[in-house]
Amino acid sequence: MKKTGPTNIVLRKTIRVLYKASREHKAPIWRAVAEELEKPRRRRRAVNISRINRYTNEGDTVVVPGKVLGAGVLDHPVTIAATGFTRTALEKIKAVNGRAIHILDLLRENPRGNNVKIIG
Repeated sequence: MKKTGPTNIVLRKTIRVLYKASREHKAPIWRAVAEELEKPRRRRRAVNISRINRYTNEGDTVVVPGKVLGAGVLDHPVTIAATGFTRTALEKIKAVNGRAIHILDLLRENPRGNNVKIIG
């Protein structure tokens, strides 16, 4: 069977841009995120707010190569970059003055990927 990859246009563009940024800025974190996003949908990451809360400190920046779900409690502000968020996850992030952004927005802010954690 031939490997086809994601059919979502936005996701395909995101993967291409991440690979390019990884080469240009010599930042292996973006290559790792792109490889995770290339996986089939059933193998992509889905991370709950509770896990993000457990493994981060106040002010951390986190990349989730997949979707952020709203189960759990977030008790400190963090910046979370992902390809998708549930409505409850967005509400909980905004309630503690955190930021929920797309992965490409984080790439523009931090092209080298310094001090970014991958959770998934």
